[in-house]
Amino acid sequence: MTKTMMMMVMMATLMGVAMCDIVDKTCKQTPDYTLCLSLLRSDPSSASADTVGLGLILVNKIKALGTQTLGQINVAYKTKPMLKRQLDECKLRYKTIVDADVHTAIIAIKGNPKFAESAVVDAGVEASVCEGGFPKGQSPLTGLTQKMNKICDVTRAIVRMLL
Repeated sequence: MTKTMMMMVMMATLMGVAMCDIVDKTCKQTPDYTLCLSLLRSDPSSASADTVGLGLILVNKIKALGTQTLGQINVAYKTKPMLKRQLDECKLRYKTIVDADVHTAIIAIKGNPKFAESAVVDAGVEASVCEGGFPKGQSPLTGLTQKMNKICDVTRAIVRMLL
C-alpha cells in the first residue's frame, strides 16, 4: 500500500512540474515574462490549465484590476473633486472594460479568439484614454493605468497563441 501511495505522490508531482512548464513556456512568448508568471502563478488553477485556461485567468485579472480601479475612482471623487469631469469619463471607460470588454473576451476565447484579442486591446485603449483625459501629472490613476496596459499586453500575447 505504501508503494502505491508513493507512486501516486510521484505522479502528481511530475504532473505539477509538467503543468508549470506550460505556464513557463507560455509566459516566455509574452512581452513581460516576469509579470506573466506572477499573474498566472498567483492563480492555483493555472497549474492544470491549457492555453485557453491561461487566457481566461488573465482576462479575469483584467476584470479584477478594472474593478479595483473603479473603487479608486470613487475614492478620488472625495480626494480630488476638481477632477470630477475626468473621473466621470474614467468611470465610464472602466465600466466598459469590466462589463463589455471582459465579457466579450471570455466568450471569444472559448469560440473565436480574434474577437478576444480585439476586446483585450480595447481594454488597454480605454485605460489609456482615461489617463490621457487628466491634466499632465494630475491623474490619481497612473499606476493602475500602467498596470492595466501591461496586463493587457501579456493577455493579448496569449490570446494570439490561440489564433
